[in-house]
Amino acid sequence: MIRLYPEDKHNEDLLKMLHPADWKNPDPIGRYNLVVIGAGPAGLVAAAGAAGLGAKVALVERHLMGGDCLNFGCVPSKALLKAAHKAYDSGIKPDFSKVMESMRQKRTGLAHHDSVDRFTALGIDVFLGDGKFNGPSSLNVGGKTLNFHRAVIATGARAALPPIVGLADAEPLINETLFCLTALPKRLIIIGAGPIGCEMAQAFRRFGSEVTIIEMADRLVPIEDPEASAVLKEQFEKESIDLIFGAEILRVDKGDDHKSVILKDGDSERIIVTDEILVAAGRRPNMEGLNLDVAGVEYHRRGVAVNDHLQTTNPKIYAAGDICSPYQFTHSADAMAKIVLQNALFFGRKKVSDLIMPWATYTSPEVAHVGMSAQQAAEKGDEVIIMTAQMSDIDRAILEEETAGFARAYVDRRTGHILGATMTSSHAGESISQMTLAITSKLKMGAVGDTIHPYPIQAEIWKRLANEYRKQSFTPRIAKIFKIFLGLFSRG
Repeated sequence: MIRLYPEDKHNEDLLKMLHPADWKNPDPIGRYNLVVIGAGPAGLVAAAGAAGLGAKVALVERHLMGGDCLNFGCVPSKALLKAAHKAYDSGIKPDFSKVMESMRQKRTGLAHHDSVDRFTALGIDVFLGDGKFNGPSSLNVGGKTLNFHRAVIATGARAALPPIVGLADAEPLINETLFCLTALPKRLIIIGAGPIGCEMAQAFRRFGSEVTIIEMADRLVPIEDPEASAVLKEQFEKESIDLIFGAEILRVDKGDDHKSVILKDGDSERIIVTDEILVAAGRRPNMEGLNLDVAGVEYHRRGVAVNDHLQTTNPKIYAAGDICSPYQFTHSADAMAKIVLQNALFFGRKKVSDLIMPWATYTSPEVAHVGMSAQQAAEKGDEVIIMTAQMSDIDRAILEEETAGFARAYVDRRTGHILGATMTSSHAGESISQMTLAITSKLKMGAVGDTIHPYPIQAEIWKRLANEYRKQSFTPRIAKIFKIFLGLFSRG
């Protein structure tokens, strides 16, 4: 029996929609066009899309419909971030128990989109329970066999605990348990400074916790542009979030009323005492119990092996989402599910490598990126034009006192095509979409400059970069030609 804590009305209603206790699995039909294993973002999109096209679809979920995104990821975390930013702006510390209750209420309010009833109404056979392959074209769920023409594995991933002595015994929080809290921890240590770690560090600090981030790398959000990491570091230090970089955790001890993290500090040890530990340092694929060997599906420690068309080593079985992708985002799972639909059901040849994948960390300020990275641009040398503009020069940012951050674009010197972009600002997550569209549509930087932006917006910074690109393109040779051309008219 699945249980959610705290056991209040909101979680009770959530369970009724996402894994009803009285649900009885249907009798399977002869053969499904598509069997989907996993009802997270990738699975739901694949199932709904296939059913909408007239396919006979079975959807299998062992835990909660909606997956991590709805239940333990994007939805609850963004609700907390909104409450935390509101508290910070107002200067008033909120009642944490009420913040968490509001989060649960909002999550339940969105759950009907992913509910058993909704997907059943779409004509999909929903099976709740563990799905296990019992052959290359069949799956067993609760003693019932689902035969399929095609299948897609979309079982996602979960938080991974690093191999630190004593960590598991200390019962650390992970994303699946973090949102069960009803009382604010006075002290919180977060292991990992990726997007989840940074977002929750700022949220809990703004709620009133004393927060320490411990990161093995030398900066926050190591995947991002170093300058973006520096902007975020300055903000975190301003908010008195303790940052420890290049750390080696020796062990974790659990006391009666506290927990201790022991770090290597030179030749000695450093002990940090805390009330709770949140682990946000990586994910591991959900593959256990699927009987992938029986299905002829190869896998590795990072997940299911797929080709560029998202096909596994069994040509009848595909995969999508966190189970097979380095991009572990809801929007990437959605995009991959659509590729599976075309390739599995309609002999398509869509490639996952063609996807232009943006991402964002929703701290304050936000950090967003798409395409080529700073390191990749540096490796290309003079082949790439790198342009940077500061938010402190943008009118909207000045007016709203949100001048921390910058925008950076990478442009092919020879063709003018946009190769990548990074932005750090209060609206970076939304503003990056303009550059994502430009790259996807293979537009040149000049097209961004020709785009009329409503005044004043922060995304106008892209137009500023486009104008800078034009200035750099205005070489002395072109300037000389223009001077000669205009001189002809001045004689007349």
